[in-house]
Amino acid sequence: MENILKKTDFSVTEIQKLPAGAKYHVQIKIPMSIGWISSVSFVVESNNNQEVFQLPHQRNDDLFAYFQAEIILPTKALYHYYFSCYINNQLVYLKKEKGKENTTISKNEMWQMGVNFEVPRWAKGKIMYHIFVDRFHKGRESSLPPLTNRTIHSSWHEDIHIGPDENGIWNADFYGGDLQGIIDKLDYIKSLGVSILYLSPIVWSQSNHRYDTSDYEQVDPYVGTNADLRELCKKAHEKNMKIVLDAVFNHTGNDSKYFNEYGTFSELGAYQSSDSKYYPFYRKYIANNQTYFDYWWGMKNLPVCDGNNLEWQNYIYGQGGIIDLWFSLGIDGIRLDVADELSDEFIEGIRAAVKRNKSDGFILGEVWKNPMRMNRGYLESGKGMDTVMDYLLIDALIRYFKYEDVHKLREVIQQLKTEYPKDTLNSLMNFTSTHDITRAINIFATHEFNYSGEWAWNLNNEGNLDWQKDYTLSEEEYIKGKEIYKAYLYVLTFFPGILSIFYGDEVGLQGMGNLANRRPFPWNREDKDLLDFFRTIGQIRSNEPFLEEAELDLLDITSKYIMFRRHTLDEEAVIAVNRSNGKVQIIIPKEYEDFEKIYSLGETTTKELDSHGALVLKKKRL
Repeated sequence: MENILKKTDFSVTEIQKLPAGAKYHVQIKIPMSIGWISSVSFVVESNNNQEVFQLPHQRNDDLFAYFQAEIILPTKALYHYYFSCYINNQLVYLKKEKGKENTTISKNEMWQMGVNFEVPRWAKGKIMYHIFVDRFHKGRESSLPPLTNRTIHSSWHEDIHIGPDENGIWNADFYGGDLQGIIDKLDYIKSLGVSILYLSPIVWSQSNHRYDTSDYEQVDPYVGTNADLRELCKKAHEKNMKIVLDAVFNHTGNDSKYFNEYGTFSELGAYQSSDSKYYPFYRKYIANNQTYFDYWWGMKNLPVCDGNNLEWQNYIYGQGGIIDLWFSLGIDGIRLDVADELSDEFIEGIRAAVKRNKSDGFILGEVWKNPMRMNRGYLESGKGMDTVMDYLLIDALIRYFKYEDVHKLREVIQQLKTEYPKDTLNSLMNFTSTHDITRAINIFATHEFNYSGEWAWNLNNEGNLDWQKDYTLSEEEYIKGKEIYKAYLYVLTFFPGILSIFYGDEVGLQGMGNLANRRPFPWNREDKDLLDFFRTIGQIRSNEPFLEEAELDLLDITSKYIMFRRHTLDEEAVIAVNRSNGKVQIIIPKEYEDFEKIYSLGETTTKELDSHGALVLKKKRL
């Protein structure tokens, strides 16, 4: 039977969602040349639970027998499925991976589907630009208004301040990057192939990073106004670009209208009195018969909000709440800060609010590990987030390019393929860097990292802020780091998901650690060669829209190179990238020898990759 299946074809001709919610029409056609087909079952697995649906025989034509049924499945983001058949009185599994043993089945060999779970099309396989707003570009002509506990840099190119200021306050130095500055640079951003802008928090906050909210209802005065946000969304939409806003709902700042520890605001805050209308917003605990506020990771400037409290829930995602306000200004999606610390109920409430504002609203979560292994429903249920930041893959890729860690990358690719919902996989945020980690160019250019650390970007001198601030790559380090970086980016370009560019990574902005990585964008001091490379990547993504939905298969991975393919029913590409310093011989599998070379990095051929070079072969299926 195995040999017969190798030489014949069967296909899932239809799994079509019917109007009645989670009701599906399932149809498969099987070549009658296989033999007598006595029964066909549709087998669905989720969380190791299996359900079997019989597919009655419907009809035959000259070549095929058709089997079909209508089934009902509960809403879930991820199901695995295959077909179980008796052919010539022999049990046979029809599965995605044909030509292998057909009486066994693994997750990797099954198809995947989601029920009532679809990520917005505009978010899949696109390029995103991640802006730390204070450091990108200042558009306003006037000076910044003086505000308490803020210092303003005298010039854009003045170096950042790291550590507490003279008053013991951290992250209080501002450059004045604003929404008008982003509007002014939309054409520049668009030239990178970007169609999604992800903005770090922009609402009124205590610090330059703005993850310590003072007022969710107002754009920070150094960033602009609510009207400016509306104008940015309007201008971005005119250029077919979407806006995703960072949403920090796990905690607020202590200097906020809600907590009001210092009496800065006129309203009575939770810190001041239990009579405050905001008192229920915060999580507390009791010790020694005293009630205390809970603080995020013990940081006294970040009181934690109570996600189970109805008043807080209504304020954020109830009718007329913060989600409604932000979407009324034109945004298209949100990124949930520390999403794994928000309850499933809270995230489901956020999703309902997002979807009532925009049916194609997008929800991205900050989750550092595999979300499918966290016993949470915020992805698996199909009622929470659409996708997450892909720290898992980025860590594995960096380890591969820096330390030859083949095992870690192979393992992570397997997890992505078999454990993630397909739409989630195709919209994962695959970033060059973020505001929380060392800049990409520094990672690849130096050996200052702890190989055995939890993450590939853990520094040996993690606590030495002066060292981090003063660290500058030598010209030799920079050149070598850029060479490795380009090869790494080539893999990201062809991997499933969103390619996210942290502002400045495209022009070689340096930064060691998660404070020195927030320098202002080096306008008029860009690495033009690297910028051109990023624009080439943007053009590739634009030229190959099939990558938005294409399947991923790992063909080969060694200490020298990685080879994988992306494929749909109509198009297929094979990508090979050399992670090593020297030229490396490769063997293109026989079935791809007639593919056409469409892209390359360095001096490459179909037999040899240049040092940190890459090769892309493609064939259209007719």
